[in-house]
Order: sequence, then C-alpha cells, then structure tokens
Amino acid sequence: MNSNIYKKKAPIFVFLLPAFIFMAIFLYYPFLRNIFNSFQNIAGLGTSAKGFNEPWYTNYKMLIVDPNMKVALKNTMLMIGVTLVGQVGMALLLALLVDNIGKGKKFFQTVYFFPIVISATALGLLFNLIFLYDKGMLNQLLGVIGYQGLIDWKDTSHAMITLLIPVIWQYIGFYFVILVTGLNTIPEEIYEAAVVDGATKVQQVIYISIPLIRNVVCTCIILAVTGALKVFDLPWIMFPKGMPINTTWLTGTYMYYQTFNANNVDYGSAIAVVIVVLGILLSKVANTILKEKEYE
Repeated sequence: MNSNIYKKKAPIFVFLLPAFIFMAIFLYYPFLRNIFNSFQNIAGLGTSAKGFNEPWYTNYKMLIVDPNMKVALKNTMLMIGVTLVGQVGMALLLALLVDNIGKGKKFFQTVYFFPIVISATALGLLFNLIFLYDKGMLNQLLGVIGYQGLIDWKDTSHAMITLLIPVIWQYIGFYFVILVTGLNTIPEEIYEAAVVDGATKVQQVIYISIPLIRNVVCTCIILAVTGALKVFDLPWIMFPKGMPINTTWLTGTYMYYQTFNANNVDYGSAIAVVIVVLGILLSKVANTILKEKEYE
C-alpha cells in the first residue's frame, strides 16, 4: 500500500532544518572561521586579529620548517600504524575468540569494553603511576623478578612506547564490540553447513567469518585512522607540552599547545587545517583500498 507521506517533502525539511542550523552554527561556521584565522595574525585567545599575515601563507610555510611539527607528523603516522595493528588487529582476534566460546560471551564483552567508559584523565593518571621512575608499579614488578636498577619510562628512548601502550589498550574494546556485533549478524546456518562439509574451526574463521565481516573491518580501519589523527586527551595527560624534550608531540597535542599555551592561535588554526586535510586524504585512500563489497 502506497503512502502519500513519502510524496510530500515539506515535512521532511521541517524536521531536518533544526539539525542543519545547529550543525551550521557549531560545526561548519567554526571550521570555515578556523581556515580564515590560519591566514591572519592572532596573538592570543580572545584578541582581535591584527590583519592578514605578510605573506598570507606564513603559517603554512612555517609548518614545513617547524621541527616540532615534523615530530608530530612522524609520531602521528606511527600512531596510525600501531593503532591498525594493535587496536583493530587485537580487537579482531579477541572478537573471533569470544565468538567461538560457548559460555561467558557477555562477561568478556563487558570486560573488554570497560576501558572505554573510564575517563581519559583518570587513565592518564593511572598509567603515570604505573610508569613512575621511583616506586612505580612496573619498576617494582621488574625488581621482584630480579631486574637490577630502575627504568625511566618517560625518557627519550622509551617515551613513545610508554605513550602508545595506554592509547592502544583504551580503544581495543571499542573496536571489539563493533566486530563482535558484525560476527553476530552471520547466520548460524552457514556454520552448520560448513561443519557438515567437514570444515574445521580455523577454516570457518578464514573462509566464513572474516570475509563476511570485511565491511565491518573496513569501517573499523577508517575509524582508527581518523581517530589517531585527533587523539589528544590521554597523551596530553601523560606527556604535557611534548615532554620529554618535545619527542612525544602528536598533531592534536601540538595544535592544543600552540593555541592555548604558546598563544599562537593563527598557527594552531593552520595545524588544525592540516589535521582535517590529512583526515580527508587518509579516509579517501582507505576507502579506495578497502572498497566495501556487498554480499547477497
């Protein structure tokens, strides 16, 4: 039975308009304003622009020669790679293991998702205590097993490892829940038919589970790539101002530092534009490589 409600478009626009106005005010206008600010000379937050830079692309030229920006980009690319392997890869492994157990699925789903609901500030303080040089939990455990001496987990040689571990640990559960949900949509009859044909558990995972959740995995990869570009809260709590010796800058933390600590609002705006552009480009590349397929 056809309904006339779908032929009248006016009610649809009435309901869409408030949401569009909200997004225009709080998303699109700030974004466009940020691009405009990146070409101006703004000394600090709350101050008026002194006009356009001379030349107008001064901030973008500075991005090319700024050594801290190079460090931030390098660390962010490292974060993206580690995120894909450590978060999405580990989440996929855990999802496949949990999907193949008879009892306790709800327990493991709750346990693995739990870090997501904890405040990033609390997690940052927690891991700061774990990685303390003196009386830190990790150094105490090393002492128990016979390791002599203390390790400074926040020096230049260990800083990025110390930073990456909690970031990876926090978001494994997020992708785990998405992947488990995808696995639950696979009809049980397919597995039953595979068992009749003599397929082992490993073969079922390789030839049934993974191919049928390919689109879900692609979505997780895109979310991981874009999320790594803008990660901020946990790294900033653990390594404020890029300590030690500015070796742990990420694009998100360096943008915040320039805007709120160094009072280079225009330069921080330029960094924000770079983050958005990188996010769009990497998302496009990921979508092209991992083009979704539809299964009947």
